[in-house]
Amino acid sequence: MEIDQLVLLAREAKGEDPVAGLAAAAEMRREMERLEAVLVRRARTQGRTWADIAAALGISKQAVHKKYGGRGLFRNQD
Repeated sequence: MEIDQLVLLAREAKGEDPVAGLAAAAEMRREMERLEAVLVRRARTQGRTWADIAAALGISKQAVHKKYGGRGLFRNQD
């Protein structure tokens, strides 16, 4: 998703129609989850530790590893 589309969704979320705003917020959440997963994968590929990634996300190492570590993409690292 392009940045311009995220901006449009953010504007929609602040609009007058709360149902349209909720739909926009849900779409933004899905996109941000996807982006986070891509960035975690990129960070791990570049050799960053789970601790580095957890610190950037403001969560525990265990939480980030639980969310992303079991996907098979990062096995045999850390």
